[in-house]
Amino acid sequence: MQDSSFNTSEIAFDSATLQEVVVSHEEHPDFRVFGLLTFLVSESLMFGGFFATYLILRGAAAVWPPEGTEVELLVPTINTIILVSSSFVIHLGDTAIKKNNVAGMRLWYAITALMGAIFLAGQVYEYLTLGYGLTTNIFANCFYLMTGFHGLHVFVGLLLILGVLWRSRRSGHYSATKHTGIEMAEIYWHFVDIIWIVLFTLLYVLTLF
Repeated sequence: MQDSSFNTSEIAFDSATLQEVVVSHEEHPDFRVFGLLTFLVSESLMFGGFFATYLILRGAAAVWPPEGTEVELLVPTINTIILVSSSFVIHLGDTAIKKNNVAGMRLWYAITALMGAIFLAGQVYEYLTLGYGLTTNIFANCFYLMTGFHGLHVFVGLLLILGVLWRSRRSGHYSATKHTGIEMAEIYWHFVDIIWIVLFTLLYVLTLF
């Protein structure tokens, strides 16, 4: 006959062990933000390679950009205003959640997502109206690769923001003391904005000189 007292003590031991594991996990340092920052550093190096290559090619060319591949400034300037402004908007969402205002966070993150979508739509419109393609010349090649790679990052950032909005549907998922996912989305979005400012300066502003 099986000893029931032994089973009871074994279950109690397992419960105590499980509780220790849970507490140990909760006390473990959260390296998610550090991991994101490490990733963004590596992405910065990649964009840095694009920037350096572009400047070298520009310096070696007699005419830049070549005739027939000029860029227009109206749509990119509007896009820049929208994207840079979205950095301030998304920060309002982060500020709201730190005040335990989940509804406010949702509102500001939804507006940021809309601004990001408008930026991407503006970029697609620009591609369709430029009149030249990826293989037209070296400038066009650089232009499409750099703006396209950045556009991919904007799209990923948009997915992160939408992911935050989706998760926020669950009661208590985000709060004043639990908002790492929100902060990570904001950090990534700021990175996307900073990279665009550099791209806009190189590809659009400097072409005027």
